[in-house]
Amino acid sequence: MIARENPFRSERVLAVRYRLPEAGRAALLDRFEALGRRAALVGPQGAGKTTLLEDLASVIRRRGYLVRSVQLDDEPGFFDARTYSSFFAALDPGTVVLLDSAEKLGNRRWREFERESRRASGLLVTAHSPGLLPTLRECRTTPELLHDLVRELVGPQAETLPLARLFERHQGNLREVLRSLYDLYAERVTTTT
Repeated sequence: MIARENPFRSERVLAVRYRLPEAGRAALLDRFEALGRRAALVGPQGAGKTTLLEDLASVIRRRGYLVRSVQLDDEPGFFDARTYSSFFAALDPGTVVLLDSAEKLGNRRWREFERESRRASGLLVTAHSPGLLPTLRECRTTPELLHDLVRELVGPQAETLPLARLFERHQGNLREVLRSLYDLYAERVTTTT
């Protein structure tokens, strides 16, 4: 099978967004405001925190803020002294900082990052467990959610896939389940052609 024909290829999976209606996004941002624009999206790996953070960025922009994002997995050089200093020097009250994977900072770096980000109007982070900032939303997965996502990607063929077994094996990490489905789907199509 050609990778671009696999329904679980990256571009298709990334197009699936966090399940929260537009009104829910607005309500979540209203709660963010009520929390002083300093909050966390909390949950285990593969629960949709990064996707929700990306989705909320557009709502924050529509509310008139400039969004400055840091995704620690994608920016290994972020803590270079010059990059770090210039990031915080550019913050002002019209800016909201989004930090993905805050738990990767460690205690000292987190305290420093949190303190420096006070130059901005807000800070929204993702973390695996609560405690860094007030929890805005706890992200969780369910087998039903997995089924809905897979049905969106492959239609009725979702019924033929071992979704419950994969959900359990990957302990609810939907990112890992979808990776396994990519491999499984490629194997199934290859063996039937």
